[in-house]
Amino acid sequence: MSKHVARKRFGQNFLIDAQVIGEIVGAVAPRRDDLVVEIGPGLGALTEPLLQRLDHLHVVEIDRDIVARLRQRYSAEKLTIHEGDALAFDFGGLVGQPGQKLHVVGNLPYNISTPLLFHLAQFADSVFDMHFMLQKEVVERMVAEPGTADYGRLSVMLQYRFMMDWLLDVPPESFDPAPKVDSAVVRLIPRAPEDLTVRDEARFAALVAAAFGQRRKMLRNNLKGIVDDALFVHLNISPTARAEELPLSDYIRLANTASSAVK
Repeated sequence: MSKHVARKRFGQNFLIDAQVIGEIVGAVAPRRDDLVVEIGPGLGALTEPLLQRLDHLHVVEIDRDIVARLRQRYSAEKLTIHEGDALAFDFGGLVGQPGQKLHVVGNLPYNISTPLLFHLAQFADSVFDMHFMLQKEVVERMVAEPGTADYGRLSVMLQYRFMMDWLLDVPPESFDPAPKVDSAVVRLIPRAPEDLTVRDEARFAALVAAAFGQRRKMLRNNLKGIVDDALFVHLNISPTARAEELPLSDYIRLANTASSAVK
């Protein structure tokens, strides 16, 4: 087949570094009968070594040319191809047996990585772990501590749902075409149900989004109509603080108390 040209609209940067590929597959450590789905298999840099360790692999791919290549290269017995947009894919639908958990892997397109992480968080109950190659800047935001410039909505929402480990950094020359940014590999493991203490997750998500809506403004302003000064005082949280100053635990307390006040 002719050489596949990376498409900008799909954010394609194909991993070509054998050492990095080996480290990622080693971190995933798949067992023969694991239920694994790869997002954006591309030219098969991770697909091939994963299939060497697995009885079967699922992939989600939007590029029709790559889908055609994969169908030509692998049998349906080894590879199930879900053609379409990962942002609209029902990952929970892959889990067919009670107690079965999904392993998710991918070199995620930079242009959709943040919305895709939020989409995947919805299926945390069905997931055992996730290993992703992402823009390094995104990983910095995911694991950021309160009080830092990188700490934001993504940090709070993902740290609530997952334990995260920054596994390795990956330079631009590990890809073709080489991106203009550094990359990193991160592992996400869903937290146990008993650790998820938010009472109303929709309200929690809305509160966090509002808090970080205008980072330079005080929480009193960003959360106007959601949290009043009396509630800030009751929880011993300064209404003049800015969103990046509050740890995850304070956002949980704010959401739960605001939720109780409404109900």
